[in-house]
Amino acid sequence: MDRTPLGPAPDGPAHDGPAHHGLPPAAPVADRAHDGPAAVERLRAVCLALPGVEERVSHGEPTWFAGAGRRARVFVMLADHHHDDRLAFWCPAAAGAQEFLVTEEPERFFRPPYVGHRGWIGVRLDVAPPLWERVEDLVSDAHALVTGPARRQKRTH
Repeated sequence: MDRTPLGPAPDGPAHDGPAHHGLPPAAPVADRAHDGPAAVERLRAVCLALPGVEERVSHGEPTWFAGAGRRARVFVMLADHHHDDRLAFWCPAAAGAQEFLVTEEPERFFRPPYVGHRGWIGVRLDVAPPLWERVEDLVSDAHALVTGPARRQKRTH
C-alpha cells in the first residue's frame, strides 16, 4: 500500500488517508518492503524462544499460542492487514499498561480493534527503529499472562 500522504483534501486540510477506527495518523515508518520481513522474523524468534509456544495462522495472520491443544491461548498475533496499513502485533498486557503506553508513545502503541477493550496492546513494528528490548518484554509479559498461576487458578475454579 502506498504510504505517501494524500495531500490536501478538495475541501479541507491535508490528511494521511481514511480514518481507521480512531487510530492516530501513521508515524514515520521504516522501509516496510525492506524491514517488514526482518521484523516479522525477529518477532517470530522472540515468540518461539518462550516455552510451550506454537505458531499457527489465525484470522489470516501468523499467531503464537502458549499451551497445547484446546487449552492453548493466543499471546501474540501479527497484525499486517487489519483495518490499516501498519505492521504491528497485538498482545495482552497487564492492567493499566495499554493506557500508559498509548498515552506515552502513541506513535508506537495503540488500542487494537476487537481485543483492545480487554486490555490488549497494539505494538507497531514499522516505526523506525523498533524497540526490540521493549518488544521482548511485552511478548514475555503476554506469555506469562496466558500461562501464569492466575490463569491456571481461573481454569480450575
